[in-house]
Amino acid sequence: MAGAGISTPSGVPDFRSPGSGLYDNLQQYELPYAEAVFELSFFHQNPRPFFSLAKELYPGNHRPNLSHHFVRLLHTKRQLLRMYTQNIDGLERQAGIPPEMLVEAHGTFATATCTSCLREYEGEELRPDVMRGVIPKCPTCKGVVKPDIVFFGEELPRRFFQYLTDFPQADLLIVMGTSLEVEPFAGLAGSVRGSVPRLLINRDPVGSFCGRRPRDVLLLGDVVAGVRTLVHALGWTQELHALMEAAAEKAPTKTEE
Repeated sequence: MAGAGISTPSGVPDFRSPGSGLYDNLQQYELPYAEAVFELSFFHQNPRPFFSLAKELYPGNHRPNLSHHFVRLLHTKRQLLRMYTQNIDGLERQAGIPPEMLVEAHGTFATATCTSCLREYEGEELRPDVMRGVIPKCPTCKGVVKPDIVFFGEELPRRFFQYLTDFPQADLLIVMGTSLEVEPFAGLAGSVRGSVPRLLINRDPVGSFCGRRPRDVLLLGDVVAGVRTLVHALGWTQELHALMEAAAEKAPTKTEE
């Protein structure tokens, strides 16, 4: 399970940090309150604040860091049952984690849907408009095309409920870079069997880790440093560096983008 704390080292701003968070930076649009940017009723009135945020978060603007590549290494070693992420920045996919191994609990920019006729689009089809600050419109009906990000009050992706079968199978749960404040995602941490060890790599104890199960392990501090410590203990440092170097060679340059 992962939250915004694994992406901030890649330069992705979080939502609530005073001064630097995305919510603060959206105040130029005179939102009635910060969370309105993710409310459908406000979006239908004024989609511009959301697309300003989308321009910052759109996949391709940032690069995966060691934390994302560690999860990719788990997959390569056939140790990953699933990755559940709160993030909408697409860095997990960019790191090479296959979509079928991901549950993007709060949605994704990888696909989009017209709010009027429900025509489906690939997220990359919206990129030129989003990057130019133009609100993407459906050529079929001229409705606004919205990336498949979960707004407040919308149903979670159907894949989220895969946890009902995934979590009982898990023999280890790693939780990284999340405040475990947003439900129902936060409740997933308590869904593994009581005998299953849980590892929290985070700045602070959060959620059900504050009460501590007997087999819980807390690795507190910088998330990337914590992952690096775990990788070293596993003896995987060279493999991870090789994987990251290969990914860097494949990554497009800014001019290619």
